[in-house]
Amino acid sequence: MTLASRALAQLATWPDLRQAVPSCGLGQAVRSAQGEIAHFHSDRDVDLRLTDRAIRRFAKDLRHTGAIRIVPGSQWVTLRLDAASDVDLLLTLVSVALQAQQAGPDPAGQAVAGCNDQRGAGFVKADRSGF
Repeated sequence: MTLASRALAQLATWPDLRQAVPSCGLGQAVRSAQGEIAHFHSDRDVDLRLTDRAIRRFAKDLRHTGAIRIVPGSQWVTLRLDAASDVDLLLTLVSVALQAQQAGPDPAGQAVAGCNDQRGAGFVKADRSGF
């Protein structure tokens, strides 16, 4: 079982979440009554909708982990699941995302755009073959 499938199975048991087809059309998603929360795009990459408010609040902490990519202007962050601790981080951030959604619309008034996968902002391995 991959880390992503393990995380998805755990999230599927949460009473406020249900599995869904992601709006981007790639992979699997979980959503709450207020909207999509996470898109599982591969065995390792997950886009998580935190909202602008939550990203601003936790940006300093989020940037200190190599498992998370923040894309400027996006309400989504991308997590790379490389270890069990990354799954724990994802589950914690899903809880934050649920709280952020329940807090109501973001004061910035930004419409939710597509996840980071649509922006080509996932984790890209550098081609070091020429070095």
